[in-house]
Amino acid sequence: MAFASPTFAQQKALVNTSASSHAKLSSVDMGSVQWTNGFWAERFDVCQKSMIPTMWALYHSDRNHAYKNFEIAAGLEKGAHKGPPFHDGDFFKLLEALSASYAVTHDPKLDKQLDEAIALVVKVQRPDGYLSTQSTIAELNNPGQKAAFKDRLNFETYNLGHLMTAGCVHYRATGKTTLLNAAKKATDYLYNFYKKASPELARNAICPAHYMGVVEMYRTTRDPRYLELAESLINIRGLAADIGTDDNQDRLPFRQMQKAGGHAVRANYLFAGAADVYAETGDKTLLTTLDRMWDDVTQHKMYVTGACGALYDGVSPDGTAYKPDTVQKIHQAYGRDYQLPNLTAHGETCANIGNVLWNWRMLQITGDAMYADVMETALYNSVLSGISLDGQRFLYTNPLAYSTDLPFAQRWSKERVDYISLSNCCPPNVVRTIAEVNNYVYNVSDKGLWLNLYGGNNLSTKLKDGSPLKLTQETNYPWDGNVKVTLQTAPKKPFSMFFRVPGWSEGATLLVNGQPVAATLTPGKYAEINRRWKAGDKVELQLPMPAQLLEANALVEEARNQVAVRRGPVVYCLEASDLPAGKPLSGLVINANIVFTPRHTTIAGSDVVWLEGQSEFADNSAWKGQLYHPISKEKPATVPFKLVPYYAWGNRGLHDMEVWLPVSR
Repeated sequence: MAFASPTFAQQKALVNTSASSHAKLSSVDMGSVQWTNGFWAERFDVCQKSMIPTMWALYHSDRNHAYKNFEIAAGLEKGAHKGPPFHDGDFFKLLEALSASYAVTHDPKLDKQLDEAIALVVKVQRPDGYLSTQSTIAELNNPGQKAAFKDRLNFETYNLGHLMTAGCVHYRATGKTTLLNAAKKATDYLYNFYKKASPELARNAICPAHYMGVVEMYRTTRDPRYLELAESLINIRGLAADIGTDDNQDRLPFRQMQKAGGHAVRANYLFAGAADVYAETGDKTLLTTLDRMWDDVTQHKMYVTGACGALYDGVSPDGTAYKPDTVQKIHQAYGRDYQLPNLTAHGETCANIGNVLWNWRMLQITGDAMYADVMETALYNSVLSGISLDGQRFLYTNPLAYSTDLPFAQRWSKERVDYISLSNCCPPNVVRTIAEVNNYVYNVSDKGLWLNLYGGNNLSTKLKDGSPLKLTQETNYPWDGNVKVTLQTAPKKPFSMFFRVPGWSEGATLLVNGQPVAATLTPGKYAEINRRWKAGDKVELQLPMPAQLLEANALVEEARNQVAVRRGPVVYCLEASDLPAGKPLSGLVINANIVFTPRHTTIAGSDVVWLEGQSEFADNSAWKGQLYHPISKEKPATVPFKLVPYYAWGNRGLHDMEVWLPVSR
């Protein structure tokens, strides 16, 4: 089928809902937002100077072997495939990160690196569109033995899904179709494969990144077969219950799902993909399930940091009846309602990124600020915690507590490492996410401009009717709640600007040219200002952000009689190094009436605000080696301490850490 894309100029949004008839909002073009200063400008700068070069070098090393796998599969080298089966997809994430960065910087070095890598990828792809270095190398080394789609639970479709997404992003960033054409061949292959595959193979559902990829390919090419494919991928789930599992969310048909469960990355990617399909089709049965899953996750299963997936391993609460020989196992998974352990929390970085991808799409569909609230919480906390401040070391899991006294070794390091040898999926994922945050700041609709996230930037875009709009945003958010927007270019006719008032902010105010406006400012909603704007107009949004003590539902057993501290969108934690010497972290007790003093400092060269306070300290040294002990009647001492942003923990060495702290009232 001929390539039937709209013009390149109309196809430059990261997630392109501009023609999605059931999406209320659409994104501005990639490159329309340029960070100027402040929090995200700093993170983007580290991404360019450290994260991307670190990842590029790693993926070209023998240690990682991903690039070498492509060279072997292309016949340029001899050898065996090394690394996990999802290595290809993770390399495609890196190509997406370079593409998103190029859209902003137009760095010719990035363009050259992309051209080099894409040429190799194209060389590996079969004429029919199939692409997997693992299978190709296996067949090269064992001629006559078919390896493609031999295992229903391999990651071939996951890898192809990330190829599709990277192809769309690269096309929108550069105008080149080299990677997009490879992605198109891969999508054609999947379309033809699913038309002929057995029910077992058609149910290939491991980590369904291809749902988002296939829909984005439809948005780029307008090939109706791709939307047909995306719909069928959802429809076929759960139709053969004997091969489905709760771990893969395919024991039941999607529309019959009642609870979020199983592998949290796969679940969140599934929900994001289903939201994409809804945006194109308006199938309300999909939205009904998505609403049900969102309520379940946010009200029962999501950490205060936005992290998802509490369990390393477990047993499905919804699968077969408990029989030792048939019970369904789950891993890296959502648990039961309110099952949110701290020391043993899994919270894989990819699951938390999946939470962002899902909520971003729900925001496009609805324009409801509650999705932006969750997206922002995950971005500032459980996503950024997955990478060190210098951009060179990574976490696979993101616990809410760490203790050197824990009498067993956990499977994944709690100290950031430069390479996660068994599962390096999270590092390139977090790098591409940071490279793309600028695309989440603004949306447009028929009514005007929506401001979702705050950070110092320049915006140059067009409204839905084609009118040019330019503005600057000045703020030290998230450390300060004052946001100033100045218009440089504005349409002559009236339009609305929608400012998100985060759910945590009480008492927000809005000024236009120094005068109060009659807008309704409700926490967790967008405040609309409609007027005839002109160049030079200034809008000032003031979001009070005192430190808040949060408590969990009493059914969250591990957080009972404890509090978490949040200031603005940032969740804080206590590290043992920020207590007086010799005072173990577990002895601190927060007073419910505590007053914190915010102070600017630097950690690993990064600007942060920590919170200083005084609180009670109960000596618990007598606990060592004992399970139970009579309550102490000694009067607690008072000690000074500091809290640091959760995302920054472990950047000054590995110390005991807690998000949830005992409280006295």
